[in-house]
Amino acid sequence: MEASDNLPPDIPKTSVVEGDEVVGANRGKVIALAIVLDLLTGELPERWHPVVAMGQLVKKLERRAPREGAVRQLIHGGIMEATCLAAATLPVWLLERLMPSWWPLKSLALALTLKPTFAIKALFQFTDRVREALEKGDLTKARKAVGAIVSRDVETLDEAGVAAAAVESLAENASDAVVAPILYYSIFGLPGAYLYRMANTLDAMVGYRDRYEYLGKVAARVDDLLNLIPSRLSALTTVLSCWIAGGSPSAAWKAALRDSSRTASPNAGWPMAAAAGALELRLEKIDHYVLNDGGRLPGPRDLSTARMVVGASLAAALLGMILLVGGPRRGTRS
Repeated sequence: MEASDNLPPDIPKTSVVEGDEVVGANRGKVIALAIVLDLLTGELPERWHPVVAMGQLVKKLERRAPREGAVRQLIHGGIMEATCLAAATLPVWLLERLMPSWWPLKSLALALTLKPTFAIKALFQFTDRVREALEKGDLTKARKAVGAIVSRDVETLDEAGVAAAAVESLAENASDAVVAPILYYSIFGLPGAYLYRMANTLDAMVGYRDRYEYLGKVAARVDDLLNLIPSRLSALTTVLSCWIAGGSPSAAWKAALRDSSRTASPNAGWPMAAAAGALELRLEKIDHYVLNDGGRLPGPRDLSTARMVVGASLAAALLGMILLVGGPRRGTRS
């Protein structure tokens, strides 16, 4: 809704724009500040990290879940999802709404609150630890490093298997841990970022088969839905930007279209296959999938190139979001 032209002269027109337009006009600045903070400081200590608190809440609710009965577990899983999403979004919704618009440090406060929902520096540090261990020939240390972030059994992986797992995790988490939360912040503000982060945490903890077949079904489906757009956006920005790091855009495009459906997840295959094609690598999770089957096996040096390819993709995606939400809005002044 546009600001009225009949307002008293002492009332700024930007202060009466309805809903998220006032907040939205600053979201580009908030995203940029949050990215700078993350690159400078990395992750918060666990005791202060909101995502750690989210995980603790999930654990408490999971312990109360029924151990038998598919319907009972499914209902409890739905209640868990609703409870956790409400607990994650309500506080930041209130913070965003109650923070005075005239406060000079508002953008910094919002950036500090947004920052824990994504992790750029930590993602690249993980890749560097695996690469350094492989370059030193310390396969045991490399397995331990990659095992900290992937769910597969790493004890039997050779050098190529460890490198492949690291590239896959780097590409997938660039989408899940960076593009998605910032995209949802761009659209819905802090509640969007925190809702996504809680949904993703629930999926990571209970959204898989066997023990959590029914308890985690709602969590898995919600996470699948929320990642539909971010995963494909990440693949697209990889295709468009990988040439900067010496990657092949055409190979990335072909691999994404051909191999994205080979993973069990409807979303994870998109950024991973695009990265595999861009790097011309064969990425395999044994007994599960092979991406870009005609590519060569990855090694330690490929992790450095993967870091650059994914970095270029992230830069393209994040810059695009900053530009889209950072400009003046209808009814506001720049």
